Amino acid sequence: MVLELLGKYPVQFKIVKPRKTKLGDFRSIGKNGKPQITVNGDLNPYAFLITTIHEFAHLFVFKEYGRNVAPHGKEWKATFSKLLTPAINSGWLPDDITASLNRSIENIKASSCTDIQLQRVLLTYDEQKDNLVTLESLPKNSIFALNNKVFKRLELRRTRFMCEDIRTKRRYLVNALAQVKEIEHE
Repeated sequence: MVLELLGKYPVQFKIVKPRKTKLGDFRSIGKNGKPQITVNGDLNPYAFLITTIHEFAHLFVFKEYGRNVAPHGKEWKATFSKLLTPAINSGWLPDDITASLNRSIENIKASSCTDIQLQRVLLTYDEQKDNLVTLESLPKNSIFALNNKVFKRLELRRTRFMCEDIRTKRRYLVNALAQVKEIEHE
C-alpha cells in the first residue's frame, strides 16, 4: 500500500531517526522542491503504515486546498478516513487494530497518539524495551524516570497524568501510555 502511494504521487519520502515529539511529518516543499514526508524508523509495521497514510492525507489535502484549511480539520479527517479504509478492509491488519480503527473512523483523531485506544493496541506490537512500562500501569505516587528526569505520578486528567518533577516541583501532563522506567512506588 505504501509502495503504491509512493509510486503514484511524487514525494520525497524519508525514514528518519526517532523523534520524541512526532511520529511523522509532512512538508509542502522539501529540499528538492517536492513535497516531503518523513516517518520515524522505529515504528512497528502497523504504526508505520498508519503514520504514512496520515502524512499522505496531509499531502492530498494540501494539493486540493492549499494552506487554506486546518491541519487536522474536516478535510484532512475525511481524506485520512478515505485513505485508511482500504487498509482496514484489506485483511492485512490484525483484528485488534482493525477493530480500533473501525471504532474511530467516523471522527478520526489527529494521530494515533491522541487516540488512546488505538495507541494502546499499537503498543502491543512494539518491541519491548528494557525495564520500561506504561505510565498508566504505575500506582499513584510512584516515582519514575522519563527523558532523564525523575517524576512522581499524580492524578489522571482525562488521558494524561499530572506528574511532578521531583527536583523542580514543576508539574507536567504526561500521556498515560508514555514508556517510563519505574524507580519506586508506595
